[in-house]
Amino acid sequence: MSETISPLAPAHFPELPAISGVTCRSARAQYKQWDRCDLTYVELAQGTSVAGVLTQSKCPSPEVEWCRNALANGTARALVVNAGNSNAFTGSKGKEAVQLILSLASEHLGCKEEEIFVSSTGVIGVPLPKDKAESGLTAVFGAEPCSWEQAAATIMTTDTFPKMATASAVIGGKTVHLNGIIKGSGMIAPDMATMLGYIFTDVNVDAGFLQEMLSAATQKSFNCITVDSDTSTSDTVLAFATGQNDARALNSFDDPGADAFQAALNDLCLQLAQLVVRDGEGATKFIEVAVTGATSDDSAKRIALSIANSPLVKTAIAGEDANWGRVVMAVGKAGEPADRDKLSIGFGGVTVARDGLVVPDYDEEPVAAHLRGSEIDISVDIGLGSGKATVWTCDLTHGYISINADYRS
Repeated sequence: MSETISPLAPAHFPELPAISGVTCRSARAQYKQWDRCDLTYVELAQGTSVAGVLTQSKCPSPEVEWCRNALANGTARALVVNAGNSNAFTGSKGKEAVQLILSLASEHLGCKEEEIFVSSTGVIGVPLPKDKAESGLTAVFGAEPCSWEQAAATIMTTDTFPKMATASAVIGGKTVHLNGIIKGSGMIAPDMATMLGYIFTDVNVDAGFLQEMLSAATQKSFNCITVDSDTSTSDTVLAFATGQNDARALNSFDDPGADAFQAALNDLCLQLAQLVVRDGEGATKFIEVAVTGATSDDSAKRIALSIANSPLVKTAIAGEDANWGRVVMAVGKAGEPADRDKLSIGFGGVTVARDGLVVPDYDEEPVAAHLRGSEIDISVDIGLGSGKATVWTCDLTHGYISINADYRS
């Protein structure tokens, strides 16, 4: 955890309500040489449904492989998250550490190993120490319950602030709650989910339907953010529904209240995803890239991500330079249908280029004033169709280089 909080961090952190059937605890396993908790343990009520989205990296951690297989079981009793060591690219030793955690947690709860979900985050290539895992679990099983903020802080690595969000929905006159915690700051270009994120709700929802809703929410949130174009070996988002609220059960969109719950889940996921961008390593600007007029929504998204991932665009924003030429470059390299002479580009609501040319005599002062702020809007109209997409990113500063050049030291 950095001593300096990101300038893009929220001014206030939300108060998260208790979720019936969810108990969080934290402890110090000392996976790194730091003076803080780095092991989070979340106990879940019997019958809790689970869904998840996981990294599409071809070099995933054994934790990711375990979760992918365990999701088929559909139920969960506990979540264990280790911070400071990703346990990725660690061969048989990494798998042995995961197996030890599964064995200890399932024995503690008297449940199947397939009901235990595990994540690790941190340095790649160092096996998770089994002795520290065992002593940490022994400590956390007996620890007092902790707050949502403590749980969120415990899963951090290079993050500068704990990330939490909450939402609610009304189902049949009953209010259900959703809470989320997430970590992520660098190696952020999700290809399914993002970093490590966990969602908890008291609603009674079928696991298959929860998976359908989480996958849909992911496409408009976690898969629409990028910090540095790099997809992690450990990216995981898991959603747990304890069923402890007496609102009617949800099994499909035909059930009253399902649309409201989906809307709340979408809102929660977007809140969490944007918090990650606001804590991007070295970030000083939060950037929204909105693309319209593409031949399809998918094409618009690929163009938007090409812009958001461009080091030249991101450094121009860091330098508060409305360099629309770099945006043109990023549109052109996306490999999607585009016509130079139909392209329009704007910053902060001011169109600076239209029909393949700079707008004659446009007033640069409002654009310059916009770029001096911390919330930046880039708009691009392709002029070919009705496809649209919005993604979020941050600027690229020397701070990113400093953090990652020193990451293992």
